[in-house]
Amino acid sequence: MKTSGDMGKNRTGVRMSPKEAKAMEEAAANIHPPPGDESKIAEVRESYHARAIPVGSVPPPGSVKGMAKAAASAVTGKKASVLLDKMGERMAFERTGVRLYEALITKLASAGEVDSIGLTEEALRKIQDDELRHMQIVAEAIEEMGADPTAETPCADVAGVQAKGILQVLTDPRTTLAQGLSAILTAELVDNASWEMLVDLARDFGNDEAANAFEDARRQEEEHVRLVRGWLEALTRQESLGAPAHAPPPA
Repeated sequence: MKTSGDMGKNRTGVRMSPKEAKAMEEAAANIHPPPGDESKIAEVRESYHARAIPVGSVPPPGSVKGMAKAAASAVTGKKASVLLDKMGERMAFERTGVRLYEALITKLASAGEVDSIGLTEEALRKIQDDELRHMQIVAEAIEEMGADPTAETPCADVAGVQAKGILQVLTDPRTTLAQGLSAILTAELVDNASWEMLVDLARDFGNDEAANAFEDARRQEEEHVRLVRGWLEALTRQESLGAPAHAPPPA
C-alpha cells in the first residue's frame, strides 16, 4: 500500500535550492508594486454580487397537493420553498455520496483491504447503500409535499459544486487510501451537520413524519463519521509507526 509519508524527490522547499531562492528574494526586493490593498478587488466582487442573479430557483408545486401545502405554510408565515430547497440539497449530496464511495471502493481495491481495522469493500458497500437509501428517503419526503424530486434546487446545485473537489481527490490515481478517507471524512462531517439542520427545519414546519425519517438517517451518518475517522486514524498510525494498526475504530 502506498503512503504519502515516504521520503522522495520533493524539491518544493526553498532550502533545496538556496542560490535560486536568494536570487528570487533579491529580485522581489527590486520590484515595486503599485500602491494599494485588497479594497479594489473587493469593489469588483461587490459589483459582481450586485448584478448577479441567484443560482436557480425552487420550482412551483407541480400538483394540487403541493399548492395546498405551500398555501398552508404561507398562512403560518413560513416558506415551504426553503424546506424544499434544503431537502433538494440533501438529496443531491447523498446522490454524490454514492459516487464518492464508489470511487473510494475502487481505490481500496487497488491498495488492498485492511481487515485488521475493518476497512473492507463490504464495510464501504454498507455505507454506500446507506447513502442511496437516504437519497430515496428525501425523494419520498419531497413527493409527499407535492413537489418534484427530480428538480434541481439552488442549494442542490451548490452542493454538487462543493463535492467536486472531494471527487477529484478520490479519483486521482496518485492519492493514497488514507488521503481518500480524509476526503470522505470532509464530506461526512458536512453531511452530518446538514442532516441535523434538516431535522430541525422539518420539525419547524410541523412535518414530524419527515423529521423522524431524517433523524434515522442522521444517526446512520453519525456512524459513518465514526467509522471513517477510525479508519483514517488507524491508517495514519500504521504509517507513522511502520506497523499495522489492529485496533478497531474508537467506540
